[in-house]
Amino acid sequence: MRYVVAKLVGAVVAGVLAASGTAVPAAADDILDWSECADLEPPDDEILLECAELSVPLDHGRGPSAGETVVLALSRVPASGQRRGVLVVNPGGPGSPGRAWAGIVAMRLPDDLRAAYDVVGFDPRGTGASRPAVVCDPAYFAPVRPDTVPADEQAEQELVDRAAAYARACAEHSGPLLHHMTTVDHATDLDALRRALGVAQIDYLGYSYGTYLGAVYATRYPERVRRLVLDSIVHPGRPWYEGNVAQSRSLDATARHFFAWAARHHDTYGLGTTGDQVADRYFALRDELARQPLAGLLGPTELETLVLYVAYTSAAWPPIAQALSAQVVHDDSTLLLDLHERLGEDAASDPEYGAYLATECTDAPWPADWGRWREDAVKTHRDAPFIAWNNVWYNAPCRFWSAPARPWFDVDGTAVDSALLLHATADGPTPVDGAYAMRARFPHGRLVIEDGGVDHGISLSGNPCIDDTLTAYLRDGTLPAAQGGADGADLTCAARPLPEPSPVQKDSEDARTVLRYAQER
Repeated sequence: MRYVVAKLVGAVVAGVLAASGTAVPAAADDILDWSECADLEPPDDEILLECAELSVPLDHGRGPSAGETVVLALSRVPASGQRRGVLVVNPGGPGSPGRAWAGIVAMRLPDDLRAAYDVVGFDPRGTGASRPAVVCDPAYFAPVRPDTVPADEQAEQELVDRAAAYARACAEHSGPLLHHMTTVDHATDLDALRRALGVAQIDYLGYSYGTYLGAVYATRYPERVRRLVLDSIVHPGRPWYEGNVAQSRSLDATARHFFAWAARHHDTYGLGTTGDQVADRYFALRDELARQPLAGLLGPTELETLVLYVAYTSAAWPPIAQALSAQVVHDDSTLLLDLHERLGEDAASDPEYGAYLATECTDAPWPADWGRWREDAVKTHRDAPFIAWNNVWYNAPCRFWSAPARPWFDVDGTAVDSALLLHATADGPTPVDGAYAMRARFPHGRLVIEDGGVDHGISLSGNPCIDDTLTAYLRDGTLPAAQGGADGADLTCAARPLPEPSPVQKDSEDARTVLRYAQER
């Protein structure tokens, strides 16, 4: 489960994309043709957002001479003063476009850092405006989708067949690209971007899956990284199948924090006075929608996809609680259907989902025996039912993927001079043990833990302890003192307060807030 045009530059990276060596190649001038973005709006009137494109080999192993290329769509917010560095940002995924993130990060930086940095975003190969994009089957998301919790063996087999059909559709429509979508491919693209930008080193800020991409890049090219910031960290020693099993449990745990919060505000929402009562009301609604979807649009799977936001950001808690309360307590589906229209998956989700699979399915091997999948799903659902089966089917096409999987990449940050790792203790999409494991892989790094935090992505979000640590590191390389050893926290920050409840109403700033979060991600 997912952990966000100018003139085409031709074969400008010939000779650039050879496998990494020990010597740092000389930096050239920026060769990209930057101009006003035709299809991307800046998040703020004060942000100057530019776009460009970069052509790189489809197959980095064969290089530019093979002739086949992919075109990476890029964005940049130029430094407002004397530039002293380039900050490349990635919002996670895999499969998520990243061009919008340049403007979002630049808007959140202090003025002195905005003056000093070019902030650069990119749509990874196969995503967004990069070409070609992964395309599979847009009809896959048509409502109402099958219930993710199979009622019997026949229902389970139908879901297995559905996953296999989606994998076949991806192979039919995107075949050659699927063989070149690993994280290592993305990391090699990132170094091509560095060269095209004309810099010997980059600073990098990656969130969620972007932490794994950044760690892979830093392992392969340690001398080409000046500052490395990893926020909400993927476990470097847990390949995707095992990682998704662990993720289902942590997403459930974070959802339980939401249920408990809603219970503390029973006077506002009326969903129950204990977390268990609120959870029971949610699962009862889920069962009801399995029998009778709302407006022929919102069944149990659509509900799961919507409520899943509570495990990513506490900003979603008030609008989701409002919508659940309106439906369960007041029998009013307006809010729930409105949020589904704004945030739910539809045909437009197909490219991102296909690109997600194209990376996860080939980054590491997946179990060939469906019995293993079923056994893990049943056990996880028994202990953590919030999203367990949904997460199984989200990844099940990997069981049938046409492109072969490669060995899981071994992250090793011992040659990286410095790194700043950031993580909340109750992060749902990326369990906190991944942060400790990554700290052990980066002996010169520092780990900052947000104690009690429930959000996924904690930097530049209003926690002064986190944000001041980040900006000090970007400003001059200052890191907290080493305290936790190889696998502990070096600095602990208190979490921000949880959101205040909002009364149930048909339109609210809370709903717009969670919509903005979804668009940014």
